[in-house]
Amino acid sequence: MKSKSSATDETLLRADAVRNRERILEAAEKMFIERGADVSLDDIARRAGVGIGTLYRRFPTRDALLAATSDERLLALAQASRARDDRLEPIASIRVFVKELVTHANHYRGLAALLGTVLQSNTPGCHAGREEGRRLLQRAQKAGAVRKDVSLDDLLCIITAISLAVEQGSTAKSRVGHMVDLFLDGIGNTGAT
Repeated sequence: MKSKSSATDETLLRADAVRNRERILEAAEKMFIERGADVSLDDIARRAGVGIGTLYRRFPTRDALLAATSDERLLALAQASRARDDRLEPIASIRVFVKELVTHANHYRGLAALLGTVLQSNTPGCHAGREEGRRLLQRAQKAGAVRKDVSLDDLLCIITAISLAVEQGSTAKSRVGHMVDLFLDGIGNTGAT
């Protein structure tokens, strides 16, 4: 049986861990926006006022930290996508979702190159984003609007390619819709299987 003092100490440690996690996420968000996704994790720990060991205990990799900072936006994207489902045809739904993911991938400089890896994380937002992409793709395939041989990985590759083009300045943000349209028209079901 734990002593009362031991239970109180454990509660304080848990509260401290939660505060540290929040401080790390807040510092990471600010620094990713300021300096890009490749900012030093030591710099993030310093700005958060924690040791590097604390940062690594909470987020063992840069990808885990990026996934955690992306979590709320990805959850919101997935929820918004499901909410508009009954108002849009399957191909229009996937078109809007892809555009939103491209925009998200450009939230931080350097995130575009890591988007596929980040989406493989097990955070609720990453899981929701990945599953919503899969659901939309299957819905469009079932409706005959998208070829059956297109996978979620294919979709993520195109989202990454468009995101990288925007990030590197070879494509203006105003052309994102055009690029998404070109891709989706290319995977449209024209009788190929």
